[in-house]
Amino acid sequence: MSETRTITVIVNGKRHNATVPVRITLADFLRHDLRLTGTHLGCEHGVCGACTVLFDGCSARACLMLAVQADGHEIMTVEGIPPDGKTLHPLQEAFRDNHGLQCGFCTPGILTTLIELLRENPDPSEEDIRIGISGDLCRCTGYHNIVVAALDAAKRMCQADDGRPATDDRRHNDR
Repeated sequence: MSETRTITVIVNGKRHNATVPVRITLADFLRHDLRLTGTHLGCEHGVCGACTVLFDGCSARACLMLAVQADGHEIMTVEGIPPDGKTLHPLQEAFRDNHGLQCGFCTPGILTTLIELLRENPDPSEEDIRIGISGDLCRCTGYHNIVVAALDAAKRMCQADDGRPATDDRRHNDR
């Protein structure tokens, strides 16, 4: 018989209490128990980035974590990115508008990775973005439109924060 533990986690702002097998991964818990299937499983070795979630605000590979490790912590999945659950986040809008996705399999991991990156660096360069998403594998694109979308999202988010557009002069002042 499998050993279980009771955990309490906040996922996308909602508190969940669950009894889980001690060996179930966080990815499987999110997908099967909470029905949040946006967290994709690709390699299941932490290499591809498809399962990336934000764990207490920091990107983490959900396939490499056990659900019991999340006890008492806050998780954000791709489903938690929209600000109100109905409208798209500026990052999602930019991906849509700039064709930043193709098949969509890698997209949830890339979006969650970029949420953290843009929070820490609201005015990134193209190189910053390429480095930031270097752990997210996409087989459909050359990453160009993903980078364009991320740069566009940074501008949109800056405008939303201070009402001013991010200009090219401001973008490269400190570099």
